[in-house]
Amino acid sequence: MIRLFVALKIPEYIKEQLLNICYEVVPDATLYKWATKDKMHLTLKFVGEVEENLELPISTELDFVKNYRSFDFKISRFGFFFRDKRPKILWAGLQTDETIIKMVGELNKKMEIFNIEPERRKFKSHLTLLRIKSEFNENLISNFNNYQFDNLKFKTNKIALVKSELSQTGTQYTEIKNYELI
Repeated sequence: MIRLFVALKIPEYIKEQLLNICYEVVPDATLYKWATKDKMHLTLKFVGEVEENLELPISTELDFVKNYRSFDFKISRFGFFFRDKRPKILWAGLQTDETIIKMVGELNKKMEIFNIEPERRKFKSHLTLLRIKSEFNENLISNFNNYQFDNLKFKTNKIALVKSELSQTGTQYTEIKNYELI
């Protein structure tokens, strides 16, 4: 079995800028385990665990994404996902046109061919920046929620099918196939 997901790739300079902003907002940023630049992406579809022999057919089925145009994004705000009223994930919200919703819907349909469940939650365009495992100061939550981005925009035209391998040293990502949008 292999674990797969489909990711929209983010330009390096944007990932760097985002992390620099986080380090400015959090005075003791080194106390937290931030997302590394090599793992920062926009997940379009979490495929999950599949038989290894499905890797090639899935990668071929995803060729349809090359018919989409590149996406213009604006980083709009920071936010948190909560569990049991505690912040668990810090994210940066991404704004783009509705075409991304169409692509994600088509991804879900294509994956049903392989008996992969469609995502039930509404697609939320975001980048995970921090998984919060310890206490997170209320002032920091407020600082992130009130942060105003200075027109942080980017364009991207790269999507990848990625294999995710869990190990004792952390998760390893391997790009299986890359797709370039028009």
